[in-house]
Order: sequence, then C-alpha cells, then structure tokens
Amino acid sequence: MTADDLKTVAKVPAVTLGFWLIKILATTLGETGGDAVTMSWLGETTPEAGASGVSGYLIGTAIFGILLVGLVWVQIRARAFNPWLYWATIIASTTAGTTLADFATRSLGIGYTGGSAMLLACVVASLALWRMVVGSVSVDDIHTPRAETWYWITITFSQTLGTALGDWVADTNGLGYLGGATMFAAALAICAALNFWTRVNRVLLFWLAFILTRPLGATVGDFLDKPFAKGGLDLSRPLATAVLAVAIVALVAFLPQRARRGERADA
Repeated sequence: MTADDLKTVAKVPAVTLGFWLIKILATTLGETGGDAVTMSWLGETTPEAGASGVSGYLIGTAIFGILLVGLVWVQIRARAFNPWLYWATIIASTTAGTTLADFATRSLGIGYTGGSAMLLACVVASLALWRMVVGSVSVDDIHTPRAETWYWITITFSQTLGTALGDWVADTNGLGYLGGATMFAAALAICAALNFWTRVNRVLLFWLAFILTRPLGATVGDFLDKPFAKGGLDLSRPLATAVLAVAIVALVAFLPQRARRGERADA
C-alpha cells in the first residue's frame, strides 16, 4: 500500500456527543489501567518503594509504549476507518501517557508543575510543527499518513499532559480529585458553549476540549481508585478498569461510529 492509496482515506471518527463520551471514559480507563499496572502489579514509586517503584513506571511505560506504537502503525496502514482499532489506539495512548507522566513527574523528580509546563510546551510545539509541515491541524484534513502521524503524536503528548495537569490541579493546588474533576468539567462546558454560541475558531475549540478531557479522566480515575485518606473511593484499580472497559465496548458497539467527513463541519 502506498501513500497515494491512503491519500483520500479518513480514519478518524466524526466528532459527536458519542465521541466525547467514549473519549472521557477512555481517558479515565487510561488512568486506572496505567495505575493498575505500575502501582498495583509492579510496585508504586514511593520513598519506601525505592528502585522497585521506579522500575514499575519504566516497565509500564515500555509495555504501553510498544502497544501504542504497534497500534498506531496498524491504524495508519488501515484502508478504512475501524472504530475498534481507533479506540484501542486511543486507550493505548492514554495508558502510555499515564505511566510516562508519572515516571517523569515522580521518578525523575520534575514535579507536577514542571511536568505540566514541559508537556504543554510539547503539545504546542507538536501542533505548530504539524501545521508547518501539513498546512492544517484540523481533523477534517487528516487524509494522508503524514497528517495521521502528526495527529497521533499530538494526541500522545496531550494524553501525557493530562495526567500531569490533573495531578497538579488535584494535589499541588489542593482542589482534590473531585474538585479537579469539577473544574475540568466546567472548562469543557465553556468550550461547548463557545462552540454553539460564538464564532471562536472551531479547530482551536476542538483541541482545547480534546486536551481537557484527559485531565478530567485522570482526576475521575484517581478519585475512583485512590485511598480514602487521599480523597478517593479506594476502589480496586483492576475492577474499575474492567468496568470502564465494558462501558467503552458497549458505547462503541451501540452508538453510531462513522468516519469523519471531509467537509469543514463544526468541531
């Protein structure tokens, strides 16, 4: 298959209410799933855990990173939009983002503030380079392997940013997980209002909303599985991950899933 064969193929879904529901659930699963592997199964990075905790984040990042690269490769090579493949790739990106952000902010000692700032710069740089190379960062214009590659690079950076940003808001600023989730949900509601009732650039609003869903999912995921003493519900991470996975499968199966059309529709 050549680049010309794939030139007119749209393999990203239409941006509907169902898209946003699945995206939020996927980002929440990314938090609980990533934590289940690195904290519950491989050992959390704490002063007491020492090197074993560091290796837990590294091993988790390697596992999900390899899975992500493989799925992105298959996604780019695919001949048509496949909702199961697309959402599997999104979940791989958000779990990889969780473990990578935790490794950077906790194991490397960058901290939530430094990690959030660094990853925000990565997202902005990715969007700027994407626009420079391809000419547009709109999801309406993802019809070539080059554009799709930049799409997945930007998504991975945004998923990683979301974990660090969620932790920064919930922990460093003292809002707690529920307070952080409420704040990010309110920010998403503002984006929706701007989309419906103003003429603010739709591409900008899409990427703002896309980025905000990740810290929303991160704070909700932490609220579900963190101990009572830290403001969470102390639910089993594997159980929470399994329930979220079932919900995502049900939504993908029963909600209409179609490829994004080429027209300049509102995001």
